[in-house]
Amino acid sequence: MYGDMKDGEGESGDNEEEEELSIEDQIKRELREIKGEDSSKDSSSGGMKRKDPLAFIDLNCECVTFCKTRKPIVPEEFVLDIMKDLADPKNMVKRTRYVQKLTPITYSCNAKMEQLIKLANLVIGPHFHDPSKVKTGYKFAVEVTRRNFNTIERMDIINQVVKLVNKEGSEFNHTVNLKDYDKLILVECFKSNIGMCVVDGDYKTKYRKYNVQQIYESKFQKNDSEDVK
Repeated sequence: MYGDMKDGEGESGDNEEEEELSIEDQIKRELREIKGEDSSKDSSSGGMKRKDPLAFIDLNCECVTFCKTRKPIVPEEFVLDIMKDLADPKNMVKRTRYVQKLTPITYSCNAKMEQLIKLANLVIGPHFHDPSKVKTGYKFAVEVTRRNFNTIERMDIINQVVKLVNKEGSEFNHTVNLKDYDKLILVECFKSNIGMCVVDGDYKTKYRKYNVQQIYESKFQKNDSEDVK
């Protein structure tokens, strides 16, 4: 999808807000400091350490694998492209064995209300408050998933996000609609972290909430039905 990605590509463009919100990078940096390691060098080769476009991080959360991306990869666009490929009716080869669902996370933060507010403003701003992209009011919903998480109550998260979408002074009149929405704000809470992204309405209808298993089952059933006819 992205061709050859050079080492360090996009690193200089990372803004301070993204760096502050990336709890995974903070944990890694702290561990390196404790061990007294120099993160800029690869001890085995003596050269600059290669940064892979995808880095898997073990959060010790059952049945969940966290994959960190780097620029130019945009998580929600990356996952949507994968879903489009998997949902293609011409593609009947199932290429996953254990992956059941993919969930994009634009940014993540610590499980604190003040961090959640900052995270929400960063994520929802381009989708709901940018006049160059938003032309009319959207119908939207908020979906919260919690795993091993009890720091902030579910309804407190939903109410805060809705409040920020319809913040005072906004020129757009966005309305909550839990069934027929144009935009869905996904909030993933796991242990002491909160991740967030915004997806379109076809997330639920066309792509079955990015559930890989359901997409393939639907294609196989449709194919069997056509064979019978």
